[in-house]
Amino acid sequence: MNISKLGIIIRREYLNKVKKKSFLIITFLAPVLFAAIAVLPSVIMMGTKEEAKKVGVLDASGIVTPFLESNEIIEYVPLEGVTADEVKADLKSYGIDVLLSIGELDTVNRTVTADTYSEKPLGLDTGSLMENRINDAIEAYRIESYGIENLEEIMAGVKSNVHLRSYTIDETGKESISESGVYMAISMILGMALYMFIALFSGMVMSSVIEEKSSRVVEVLVSSVKATELMFGKIIGVALVALTQFLLWIVLTLVIIAAAMGIIGKDKIMGAMGDDQMTQMTAQMTESMNPGVHMPESTIDLESAVAAADTAAVAAEPSGLNAIMSTLANINIGQIVVAFLLFFVFGYLLYASLFAAIGSAVENEGDSNQLQIPVTIPLLLGFFVALYAFKAPDSQLVFWFSMIPFTSPIVMLARLPFGVATWELVLSIVLLIITFVGCAWASAKIYKVGILMYGKKSTFKDLWKWLKQK
Repeated sequence: MNISKLGIIIRREYLNKVKKKSFLIITFLAPVLFAAIAVLPSVIMMGTKEEAKKVGVLDASGIVTPFLESNEIIEYVPLEGVTADEVKADLKSYGIDVLLSIGELDTVNRTVTADTYSEKPLGLDTGSLMENRINDAIEAYRIESYGIENLEEIMAGVKSNVHLRSYTIDETGKESISESGVYMAISMILGMALYMFIALFSGMVMSSVIEEKSSRVVEVLVSSVKATELMFGKIIGVALVALTQFLLWIVLTLVIIAAAMGIIGKDKIMGAMGDDQMTQMTAQMTESMNPGVHMPESTIDLESAVAAADTAAVAAEPSGLNAIMSTLANINIGQIVVAFLLFFVFGYLLYASLFAAIGSAVENEGDSNQLQIPVTIPLLLGFFVALYAFKAPDSQLVFWFSMIPFTSPIVMLARLPFGVATWELVLSIVLLIITFVGCAWASAKIYKVGILMYGKKSTFKDLWKWLKQK
């Protein structure tokens, strides 16, 4: 293989791709979409808060009204001396948007019925807030009906929310907090990213081969260089295009996100969900990190003891953010980066050589669908296994899919955050390289014959015949 000619082909392929309008559009449009995915949910939540509604209340039970406290979303207006039929016939005349009608108290089942009437369907937030207040009233009534002193405090004291904390132990015996959610997120991101890159850029190689074949440009090219040099030059050229685009995506996405936070305001974006929801999330995160606390004897004031125990637990445990950072610090980032590059390079080369062979055997992309099936099925299988690898990263199914070269680039990366033995990682890479060499040799033989075949729709039988030619 002539290295000088190969370099010329690589340069030609690279420049042809990066100068295309489609490359420029995708390169600059994709970061906008990535940034939108990161920022848009918060922006949407900022703009989708419900308008304040006036809710007229008819409480026949007598126990719910004290629990209906107005807020920025709902203003409760008690109604007296009227019936529900009179009010719902003309809500506007009573100056309300919604009628909340509470039925009489059912002393047997200790509950009430509740109905709302409005001209338009209620939003989810409005309905949930009213339901929560009514349920609070029923719970308070039921607790009071038992006639047990301090029953509410007792019930609050016996509730338990034990969180299973996970630690990993290294060779020196050092313990580190290990949050499985962090590993799961990294696993899914790595698997999906590699699948997207391999599928996208391998398909680009096939399209480029078909384009040159259909335009007869390839006939001129093969008169000056070998078909194998043309194929590998095209594959490597597209790989460089992929790396260029990937780096630009990262840089531009970070710039756009930073600009969006500067324009909209970081505090507004972070607080888009509202103070109540942020408080609730913070509380849940804190609770998830707290250890179990031994409850004091009943002779001690229960409410004070519970409050003291909760305070001590919060002070003793790291915050949710610290747990995430500790988990990230426990991950071998260097190993993941090196493995990502190796699996990306050789996974891409494996599939790109196969797609190049398919492209050489057809004259348009419509004819390639049948030949693509045996190649795309393993890629899709690897993608689906990688999505669920976090559930059982050491299971037999996931293990073997991380060893089979046609699925290992995606599945092995999904396993890596959970820890993989060095011999497994090395074996997977070696098998991938050996398979790439074999497939590249076979693809080159098919490419050499197929690139000059016209006027006939190729089949698997034709590919096999070309493969056996010397």
